[in-house]
Amino acid sequence: MYQILTNPWVVFSEPVFWIFLPFQLWMFTDAVRRREWIWAIFIFFFSVLSALFYWLMVYRQEGPASGGGGGGGAGWEWPGSKTRRRIKELKGRIYNLDHARDHLDLADIYLEQGKLTLAEESYRAALQRDAEDLEAQAHLGLCLLRQQRPAEARPLLESVLRSDPKHDYGQTRMALAEALTAVGESDAAIREWEQVLVSHSYARAKVQFAELLQKRGDLSRARQELQEVVNDDAHAPRFDRQREKVWVRRAKWLLSKREGHDPGA
Repeated sequence: MYQILTNPWVVFSEPVFWIFLPFQLWMFTDAVRRREWIWAIFIFFFSVLSALFYWLMVYRQEGPASGGGGGGGAGWEWPGSKTRRRIKELKGRIYNLDHARDHLDLADIYLEQGKLTLAEESYRAALQRDAEDLEAQAHLGLCLLRQQRPAEARPLLESVLRSDPKHDYGQTRMALAEALTAVGESDAAIREWEQVLVSHSYARAKVQFAELLQKRGDLSRARQELQEVVNDDAHAPRFDRQREKVWVRRAKWLLSKREGHDPGA
């Protein structure tokens, strides 16, 4: 220990360092993908013990951040390897069978990876083979929205909702509300958010709805929506808190920002 303190570089000559390094890198990558920044810092700067604690407390409980299979029973493999195998499998099926569903599944993987151009190409290929597929239409609309092309996304999302007003548990309607906001149709967007919130209490919906209410001058109702997001988060399951934490942080920031300008709020 004294030798390591006086000469930190000696750790690189220890065989045990190189044995545990792949595991530490694996856990660090998973923490970054999951946006667990505190864990990532501890894993990167401290010993493999941090990586071990992360594996026990987060990875085993929730599974890989890439969305693959469950937790502790799976064998060791590099992050993303399941996804790469799935992409290879789908490409093989597309080459041999060319089914719309395989194009859609491949597009969904690309969308999750943030490869939006490839995702768009695959969604359009799926729709060429099955123009009535609501999933392909909705997901292409979401893909276009993420590419900052809301005007192109809007008709696709509206078409899906005409066929199925409750499509994807409100997710498609939320995407339409975001598209309407992006093209400057705030009143129409507010109506869509209101429809979502009749059946769901998504933080994503409440926060963006509240922001539009603030712009319209309805500060009291906006504050109520934001406060509900914060209150709900305190009692939500861990999975929901993980999924909604970006919106919860934004709700807290908007509340503090308003209170900073309006001490009597």
